[in-house]
Amino acid sequence: MITIALFGAGGKMGYRLSANLKGSAYGVRHVETSEVGRARLKQGLGFDAVAPDQALVGADVVILAVPDTLIGKVSAGIEKDLKPGMMVIVLDAAAPAAGHLPKRPDLTYFITHPCHPPLFNDETDMAAKKDYFGGIKAKQHIVSALMQGPESDYARGEAIARTIWAPVMRSHRVTVEQLAMLEPALAETMCASLLVVMKEGLEEVVRRGVDRQAALDFLLGHINVLASVIFEEREGAFSDACNKAIEFGIPALMRDDWKHVFEPDEIAASIRRIT
Repeated sequence: MITIALFGAGGKMGYRLSANLKGSAYGVRHVETSEVGRARLKQGLGFDAVAPDQALVGADVVILAVPDTLIGKVSAGIEKDLKPGMMVIVLDAAAPAAGHLPKRPDLTYFITHPCHPPLFNDETDMAAKKDYFGGIKAKQHIVSALMQGPESDYARGEAIARTIWAPVMRSHRVTVEQLAMLEPALAETMCASLLVVMKEGLEEVVRRGVDRQAALDFLLGHINVLASVIFEEREGAFSDACNKAIEFGIPALMRDDWKHVFEPDEIAASIRRIT
């Protein structure tokens, strides 16, 4: 049996992993330093947290379910207990890309991240429809990267990834650099920023007199139908009026050089800010 030392096991992300690993084919040792997290583990899942050094004795895999800003500190603190051949799994590309993992060529570094449940899905169970984050009821896709280590370790890491992010549909393999393009660049710098702008637009039309619920219903419904056409989820075409609005709307809202957010130096700068 593969033994996993799960750090941050009672945190926001770690608790989800703890729940999905419960009853799996893996042996899990839960590490949680906060009293709130320890209580959550015990009350919610019946697990007792153990000390880091105790968790690492004989462990095959370490999962660092801790914030990006703590990856460097936590990994440095346990480096002496990481035996050659161990796999360290990180849940985001930011800290690894910033060089916050120990310089240990004898370790395997595996990075995995959920795509989260897709906007267009076939969920019929209400609990699954409301599982926007994923990893509880809703099916989702995942991406993973083998940063260093033998090629054979990818399959081992992917199997764990499929367990911690379950239920999983497609599993995509990417490089660390590609994962950094997906997040923070694509998902956060671009997508989250544009969604915040949409929210600000909503508040602006409300300020100008439109009923808020009417504006919200109108916007969310249009996001759904417009996205289904733009991302080719269904056949369809925009009206001439809509196409003309897009033609003039993009330059009014976007800088000509906005795609620089995907350049390596800008992604590196974003990662430095995050970590």
